Amino acid sequence: MNKKFLDNLNTAVFTTKYILEKNSSILYVFHYQDDGAWSFSGVEDCQDEDYRVISLEEMISIDNSILDLVDMPYGYRAKRADKNSPWVIESFEE
Repeated sequence: MNKKFLDNLNTAVFTTKYILEKNSSILYVFHYQDDGAWSFSGVEDCQDEDYRVISLEEMISIDNSILDLVDMPYGYRAKRADKNSPWVIESFEE
């Protein structure tokens, strides 16, 4: 069975320049309660100017392990120790 996000593959998602330009691993994924937005980041401490907007499809092509998170509800986040570790999903308050 193929896993797929309910969101359209053209959906805009947030990520960082470190993931796009420096091949940093995705270690944190947020699915925001207020607007349903997705955010993918690594270990780096980021400022506003470090964030980029790309399509969900592009994000999957960078790291298809995020397909393990297709059912993650709004208001939850996933984290892992490194790119080979399993995702741990938990609720969070914005």
